[in-house]
Amino acid sequence: MIHSIVWLKHECTVQTVEGRRNWGILERLNAGEVVIGDGGFVIALEKRGYVKAGPWTPEATVTHPEAVRQLHREFLRAGANVMQTFTFYASDDKLENRGQSLKYTGAQINEAACDLAKEVASEGDALVAGGVCQTPSYLSCKSETEVKAIFKKQMEVFIKKNVDFLIAEYFEHVEEAEWAVQVLKTGGKPVAASMCIGPEGDMHGVSPAECAVRLVKAGAQIIGVNCHFDPMTCVQAVKMMKAGVEKAGLKAHYMVQPLAYHTPDCNCQGFIDLPEFPFALEPRILTRWDMHKYAREAYKVGIRFIGGCCGFEPYHIRAVAEELAPERGIMPPGSEKHGMWGSALEMHTKPWVRARSRREYWENVMPASGRPKCPSLSTPECWGVTKGHADLLQHKEATSTQEMKHVLEMQKKAKSSA
Repeated sequence: MIHSIVWLKHECTVQTVEGRRNWGILERLNAGEVVIGDGGFVIALEKRGYVKAGPWTPEATVTHPEAVRQLHREFLRAGANVMQTFTFYASDDKLENRGQSLKYTGAQINEAACDLAKEVASEGDALVAGGVCQTPSYLSCKSETEVKAIFKKQMEVFIKKNVDFLIAEYFEHVEEAEWAVQVLKTGGKPVAASMCIGPEGDMHGVSPAECAVRLVKAGAQIIGVNCHFDPMTCVQAVKMMKAGVEKAGLKAHYMVQPLAYHTPDCNCQGFIDLPEFPFALEPRILTRWDMHKYAREAYKVGIRFIGGCCGFEPYHIRAVAEELAPERGIMPPGSEKHGMWGSALEMHTKPWVRARSRREYWENVMPASGRPKCPSLSTPECWGVTKGHADLLQHKEATSTQEMKHVLEMQKKAKSSA
């Protein structure tokens, strides 16, 4: 028996959810449910000391399973009902890229990730999604056969572990995303495909509308955008995808899992071109109130799988779940410790803080950064290189001194021309 907190006439009651226990992702979306995704494991676990910035690989599923399990639980408590396996960059070619030497294989990391996600999902009304993402092999211009073999190897673990559905996410190039979808479709599970693009399209200029049509034709039943851009930019990109699919006479469900950072100054490459990436992004973090606006806007344009990516912490997901509580008929367990729109501040000792215990205040607050000498916007480092460029060729050997000299020269050149 599963118990969830339901919002009814501003009171918390307990609802028993049994009839839909066996519903999969497509059954839920077909019924018009709002599905809440989880947040950004890579950034969150890097800040907690379990992921190394640079390679961004998820060996913590094996080395520190308790940390991964706890983050899953926090997102579940915040309202997420999809536990995505922590398998970002868990392909063997990435695990061996640029001098990284791990004693664990991709299969070991992926299997451990599935076990952790399934364990926590069973504690609530959640599904498990096995995920693959873009590969160093594609950037290095390896063949379609070679790249697809990498996806197949990962998918075999997900099928063995019997996850509920599969996600091909974080693809900068629609061609590679298509290859991933084509492989995942052979597993017999529902397939979602999510690209890290904005309104300008993929890194070769393919529009969001065309990307969407190609993904649906490849076999994806759920399509959308994740990472690289802020929530409103991602929602706009998915809106363009939706228009393209409808114009083509096709059908799909839509998903969005954006950054938790404001990125109005980004170009088509997104936040990784910002000079603050990855260690000085904190001033850009969205507030929980920004997340309310994001969730409502995503819902208004017809997106029903709504979650987060890099920068999203559990309290951000809780805000999404709280905003959409009227539509979902349910509040997350984490809301036991959170008064809606700051209502619990009525209990504060200071009267001026008690005065902030209302929606009108938080909807109109203008957060300051506290950094008077910092600009409000940055100048992205526009190197203009993507798949097919020599600078993106990957290798197992560590980055050499000569390579570092070259990238520093390129950085200087890019800054001087900005």
